[in-house]
Amino acid sequence: MTRNVFTLADAAREFARHPSPWMIGTVLIVAVVARIGAGDWQLTDALVPVAMLMIFPFFEWIVHVVVLHWRPRTFGRITVDSRLARDHRKHHADPRDIPLIFIPWRALLWILPAAAAVALLVFPRLGLGLTFLSFLTVLALCYEWCHYLIHSDYKPKTRAYRSVWRNHRQHHFKNEHYWFTVTSAGTADRVLRTHPDPATVRTSATTKNLHAATAAR
Repeated sequence: MTRNVFTLADAAREFARHPSPWMIGTVLIVAVVARIGAGDWQLTDALVPVAMLMIFPFFEWIVHVVVLHWRPRTFGRITVDSRLARDHRKHHADPRDIPLIFIPWRALLWILPAAAAVALLVFPRLGLGLTFLSFLTVLALCYEWCHYLIHSDYKPKTRAYRSVWRNHRQHHFKNEHYWFTVTSAGTADRVLRTHPDPATVRTSATTKNLHAATAAR
């Protein structure tokens, strides 16, 4: 008999086959070990993750709108168009292409060192910077897992996940101009007014072809 149910275990095995989770996970382990070694625990080490949880949906929204949905621009002979934006357009063209679901590993080669530099140079205490880096990589892993799961064959089992699943799939299959959050169901979208009633929004003809002239809002 052919098994048709795609389980969380199936999803986890596929997830572990891709470089992005391993790269982020490695930085997470190093950051946690370094944080424990640094000691100097203070109240701010508890406040930073709380603040990051509150900010993350808005950070996710900004990156999605400004970076991933970047429209290529030409200045003289130079065209500004990042790998992240190019790969995201490919992701919209084929949301089932699994490698395109993940943050490109080549981009992580500079994103992860940049995050480490922020942790080490911006914060007033080494321990606090390492707390930031540890929790940032936790959020990044959660983002990768959630984004992958939404695009996989795993079917929502809970009301909370069904809301997140529906929110992101509306962005891909209803209208690419709305529903930009991935790991939450319309948090930043509601505040920033990109979470309309789906019944009032026309189905876009360009969800698979970003920036085409016939985009429908």
